[in-house]
Amino acid sequence: MNSGPPPDYYAILEVSDSATTQQIRDAYKRAALKTHPDRVTTDSPDRSERTRKFQLVNDAYFTLSDTTRRREYDAQRRLFNTSTPADPFDSDAETEVPPEAGQNPYSWAWNFFTKNASGGAPQPEREQTENAQFSDVFEEMMREEGMAEGEANRPTGKFWGMLGGMSGGALGFIVANVPGMVAGAVAGNRLGAVRDAKGKSVYAVFQELPQDDRARLLSQLAAKDTKESLEL
Repeated sequence: MNSGPPPDYYAILEVSDSATTQQIRDAYKRAALKTHPDRVTTDSPDRSERTRKFQLVNDAYFTLSDTTRRREYDAQRRLFNTSTPADPFDSDAETEVPPEAGQNPYSWAWNFFTKNASGGAPQPEREQTENAQFSDVFEEMMREEGMAEGEANRPTGKFWGMLGGMSGGALGFIVANVPGMVAGAVAGNRLGAVRDAKGKSVYAVFQELPQDDRARLLSQLAAKDTKESLEL
């Protein structure tokens, strides 16, 4: 039942161990955009390393965003009393898990919390959990952008123009859904919360974009989020 010493999830998200839930969520947005594997091409030699870091970022958010899991994690940190390496992503704590049946040798959080919750019974795939977490904040970021642009009542410029125009085929069936005055590049270079006629989510549309377009969009979001965090 021992999952080994945990990684420093606070350091991975670059927050203090007294961070609020909202601060953890905001930090997750920045870290997920920074490490997302879609920021590089599918054949990039960096993709596997980015995937590993993205998984650690998702583990960190999964652990720290829930009060009960965070309390149990903090207790484990005190129990092992391990130091944080200069680069928290270099920690090999997640690889020290014994290769027991049903365990993921690369995820301390997945092994610890799913075993505690179910006694080792099968759990939803880790990838599904990661996708759900990232799609949730992705939708949130897109809503924030759309509302901000709607309030400003001005064209969005290159950012949303790029998103609207870079995938005419994929976005051709998307229609405007007005909480934040939505439209694609062809209809005026504006975007807020997009849905297609069948209710397709923004994240589902994002996943259908060509890989290069996904990379550009994530890079734009990450650059904008970093700029805003520095201005605070």
